[in-house]
Amino acid sequence: MSAKSAHATNIQRVVSPGGIEAWLVEQHNVPMIAVRVGFKRGAAYDPAGKDGLVNLMASTMDEGAGDLDSQAFQRRLEELTMSLSFSAGRDTYTASMKTLTRNRDQAFEMLRLAMTEARFDPEPVERVRQQLIAGLKREQQDPEHMAYRAWFKSAFGSHVYARNRKGSIEGLNAVTPEDLKSFARRLMGRDLLRIAVVGDIDAKTLGALLDKTFAGLPEKSSLGEIADAHVEAKAVTDRIEKDIPQSVIVLGVDGLRREDPDFIPAYVMNYILGGGGFSSRLTEEVREKRGLTYSVYSFLLPMKHAGVFMASASTKTSTVDEAIKIIRAEIARMAEKGVTEKELADAKTYLTGSYPLRFDSNTKIAGELIGIQLEQLGIDYITTRNGVIDAVTPEDIQRVARRILKPENLRITVVGKDQG
Repeated sequence: MSAKSAHATNIQRVVSPGGIEAWLVEQHNVPMIAVRVGFKRGAAYDPAGKDGLVNLMASTMDEGAGDLDSQAFQRRLEELTMSLSFSAGRDTYTASMKTLTRNRDQAFEMLRLAMTEARFDPEPVERVRQQLIAGLKREQQDPEHMAYRAWFKSAFGSHVYARNRKGSIEGLNAVTPEDLKSFARRLMGRDLLRIAVVGDIDAKTLGALLDKTFAGLPEKSSLGEIADAHVEAKAVTDRIEKDIPQSVIVLGVDGLRREDPDFIPAYVMNYILGGGGFSSRLTEEVREKRGLTYSVYSFLLPMKHAGVFMASASTKTSTVDEAIKIIRAEIARMAEKGVTEKELADAKTYLTGSYPLRFDSNTKIAGELIGIQLEQLGIDYITTRNGVIDAVTPEDIQRVARRILKPENLRITVVGKDQG
């Protein structure tokens, strides 16, 4: 698919004879099909003491299924010239598949096998487990990962969002192949299932494939809900000693979930504050004017049961307090004075103008559609999204900035040398 307006993307709602729904965008100019599958549960639902189970499940679901062991399954994927992978987020579990049209039916069958008959044999489970543990050990020494892990633990305490979505070494070691088989059935219920298909396939053909591929999943997930969470309105500063050339700063406060009516104004506000790269206020004040860092940024993290506003930067040990002071001042300035008309106009131009770039390939379109479904934004979202952004006013920005940006409540984590 060539780059074009997202508004030209025609989304069909396809319901199979068995009642399984998918969103379809037909693109017959290239003989390829991209599929994204999502479930509205993720690593936050790891059982106690087995954190990392969902991540390990995602990493081993394509390591053998049905009569095919790990090597045979991977060999079959290569023979079909198809790709298949699974991923675990905090609140979602997703599958991604891409295939040539001529191998369509066989590729959907491989997806069915992986999702309904994954083997989780001991050898591949143990091999992948050790790979994941090695990754966690590397991250334990990475200053940025250290800072974010410590911040989330400080912010969410005993809530499951305090855990690393990739798990822990102890948790991964506690997971058995039987745990993986059991949990896959518990998580992947059709009531949580969302499907996006983009490419060289029509609605009638897709309808039949939906039943063949997904009817074998349990009707309902047996996983319950987890509790909502908020970051306590309290200033906290944690410093973690590590002998590194530059200290890493992570800070944040309670934020918004995606369904909040103020989310889009907050999204535009954050672009101006620290999400817009070199055009953002934080980059201008911390990097360009004072040369304290190469990279400084802020972002909104909307989760299913919580939301946070966060910012981060790296700087020399001697300038950590100065950098924090400036970031705090910019947050306060945004909350007190809002944005200028030019800043808002420039932000809207970029955010609306860049949106079609998310739709310049079948894989990207499928990814956007599954995200829209999982966030429950509506099938017309791609046609209404830019209009909602264009409707944001300076008063909206001022309101949401005052609501979210509380510099007096900043929770700060610094990893680096002791400043003395």
